[in-house]
Amino acid sequence: MSSEPPPLLALDLAGTFAFGLNGALTAVRAARLDVVGVIVLGMMTALGGGVLRDVLLDSLPPATLRDWRYYTLAAAGGLIAFALSKHLHRLETPINILDAVGLSAFAVIGAGKALDFGLAPAPAILLGVLTAVGGGTLRDTLVRRIPSVLSSGLYAVPALVGAALTVLTVRTGVYGLPAALGAALTCFLIRMLGLRFSLNAPEPPETSGRPNPPHGGT
Repeated sequence: MSSEPPPLLALDLAGTFAFGLNGALTAVRAARLDVVGVIVLGMMTALGGGVLRDVLLDSLPPATLRDWRYYTLAAAGGLIAFALSKHLHRLETPINILDAVGLSAFAVIGAGKALDFGLAPAPAILLGVLTAVGGGTLRDTLVRRIPSVLSSGLYAVPALVGAALTVLTVRTGVYGLPAALGAALTCFLIRMLGLRFSLNAPEPPETSGRPNPPHGGT
């Protein structure tokens, strides 16, 4: 079972469900996969970043495979997306909010775990970002799309900020539940502002104004 404080654990589980839902929606809309493919892609989106982090940390078996709540929620999100895909467009805003919650929790928890394993600040930040966006990148690769995190929207940037704040608070000796929630909230707010105002990371001058590909979320 997870050793995270209950508030962070709740955010982590909610984000796992949202990532499973969002990943499965991509499988339905972009790839037209069958029910097995939809659930597998949803679970990979939800669990992939954490699995990659734990493999790199040599923390095996990965935490998300040792706690039944994670893979159950990921599979449930995929199954719901498959069954209700025609109607979920009405819930796009709540799904995006839950997705941002997951992004924030994954970035903070991933960076914190990397520090617990003795990594230096920079690698810990990178692993925090990997935890947050790795599953979505695997998803897009499997359906033969340029990973959306590399091409559109403020997605990796909020995760980077959240992970960096986590590392900073640990290194300055003020890390605790309030600091972790503050780092997650900062990540969440940046992501939501990006969605609200359609903000993107800077592009090369010759490609500015190019239409962004649709973002499936991570």
